[in-house]
Amino acid sequence: MTEIRDQLEVSTAAQFKALGHPLRHRLLFAVGQEAATISQLAVALGTAKGNVAHHLGVLRDAGMVHVAETRQVRGGTEQYYRRSAERFSFVGEGARANNTIALQAVAAELETADPDPMFTLRNIRLTADQATELTETLERMVRNLTDAGPGESRYGVVISVYQPRQPQPPTQG
Repeated sequence: MTEIRDQLEVSTAAQFKALGHPLRHRLLFAVGQEAATISQLAVALGTAKGNVAHHLGVLRDAGMVHVAETRQVRGGTEQYYRRSAERFSFVGEGARANNTIALQAVAAELETADPDPMFTLRNIRLTADQATELTETLERMVRNLTDAGPGESRYGVVISVYQPRQPQPPTQG
């Protein structure tokens, strides 16, 4: 059985290209805790098995998922896929573009989430120090969460503190 790394740094063009489709992010969400077959993933994500197989192949080639185990069933072999790392960190030129694709995947998950998810978006004026403190607090909170283990429900957590573009005030003349 392949060892699961704690963290995988995603930095190469090939890795970011592998993450260029929202379904691939959703597959990574789905196989993050337990291994699953193509059939199980197709049902869970509401898509065709061939679609899942294709996207898993792209992720496997990029080293982001692996076959965790195989089982003989009715004359065939079922493969169970698992994420190659507990966490991914995104660095380099593709990191920012990856955010858009990841948020599209989260949006797809939110559409079918049950029960209704908590979602809050707020724009507020903060000092640079306040923004830094908020960012550090949220990062610490999420980093320190302890996984409840097998048998418990899986939840997604998305955090972001960002400074949106703002119109320039009129010049005084």
